[in-house]
Amino acid sequence: MPDGSSGVTLPPVLHGRYRLGPVIGRGGASVVYRARDELLSRDVAIKAFHTLADNPADLAAQQNEARLLAGFNHPGLVTLLDAGVDLTGSGTPQLFLVLELVPDPDLREQLRDGPLDTRRVAYLGWDLASTLQYVHERGVIHRDVKPANVLLVYAGPDRPARGKLADFGIARLRTQTSSPQAFTTGTAAYLSPEQVEGGELGEATDVYSLGLVLLEAATGQQAFPGSIRDSALARLDHDPAIPASIQDPLAGVLRSMTARRPGDRPTAAEAALQFRRMIGDRPARPDLEAERLAAVARYNLVDTPPDGAFDRLTALTARLFHVPVAIVTLVDADRIWFKSHHGIDITEVERREGLDLGRGLHDHTLVVEDADTDPRLVGNPVLAHARGARFYAGAPLITSDGFNLGTLCITDTRPRPTSEEEVLILEDLAALVVHEMELRRATRRALFPRS
Repeated sequence: MPDGSSGVTLPPVLHGRYRLGPVIGRGGASVVYRARDELLSRDVAIKAFHTLADNPADLAAQQNEARLLAGFNHPGLVTLLDAGVDLTGSGTPQLFLVLELVPDPDLREQLRDGPLDTRRVAYLGWDLASTLQYVHERGVIHRDVKPANVLLVYAGPDRPARGKLADFGIARLRTQTSSPQAFTTGTAAYLSPEQVEGGELGEATDVYSLGLVLLEAATGQQAFPGSIRDSALARLDHDPAIPASIQDPLAGVLRSMTARRPGDRPTAAEAALQFRRMIGDRPARPDLEAERLAAVARYNLVDTPPDGAFDRLTALTARLFHVPVAIVTLVDADRIWFKSHHGIDITEVERREGLDLGRGLHDHTLVVEDADTDPRLVGNPVLAHARGARFYAGAPLITSDGFNLGTLCITDTRPRPTSEEEVLILEDLAALVVHEMELRRATRRALFPRS
């Protein structure tokens, strides 16, 4: 199947399995098709590179992207499902990647309908900054964060779109050098100052680009419009304008992310924490409780036998924080289930109305260093059954489509201070709990597709 604009030629069915459909995306180095995996009866995306793999340098670049994606496992990244080489066209190897299909529009397309509200920008910021934190911790710099590379996943009515970061075609390890000439012309609006100057690139480069993307999401306008040259040079002269319509704390985070000096920008982890706090400050939406309960039911984990995998996670959490109690809670309509309860014997408690904590849910990581002086823990169901507990820290278990299922929490009989680094560790452990839940659900769906 030829694609006239790129020179890519592929047969109608790749490897006797993937039946190609229409082109759904084009980039400077590749074309993306919607396709049908006829073996597993599912829709996928096929990414074929413009350049055939007969040049060693081109082949190395294509293999680099495949290896990067194969080593990643994060809900904010597009999943690599398969890879292959087609030899049926011109006889020259044509490398292709089989990727998770995200059928919803990307952020560039979405912004044609106007800017996003503050809540949606905060959710996107949390998703994408957390994703950058993940890849940065693995020594990778994306280098091309832009709206077209942000895929949106819509969970349903009144739910904010969640973001997935795509296209690692020009990503580099921190130890590799790079040049701004490697970028496509469509990326100029999102370059960092150090990219324009040909300086050393680091993790702060991605943070700056993400700041520009989120600023555009909030305003509907590029921060540095104009020709490629004018757009690139403008950021060396001044910081992007943050209009008065964008208020703190969002304005403050975007201002720090787009600071001209890399050292003045937050890390991706720090930015993710600030966006998460913004989301947590938002009042709860009682009208969405039915959707949340449906999500709890989909994971089929409440009122089930003890589970060794969750028990190992809570035991690990207790050891890392040197606390006696670590618990995974799942909040149903009328019960709070202690799915794993390292350090106490309680398996469930009644879900009481009243304070958010009394109902067993909080939408952001909550730390109470001393319960004797902090009234937020009045009625907390965990502390009620952890005798003498004075310290509490809990990270919400939020699924990839934005539903809060419960918490991973720790308690101690002594008050204790908690650093931001410890908060991030607890949130990473909560993400592992959610990943285990997602894995079990995916396995169940594969074995029992009609259940």
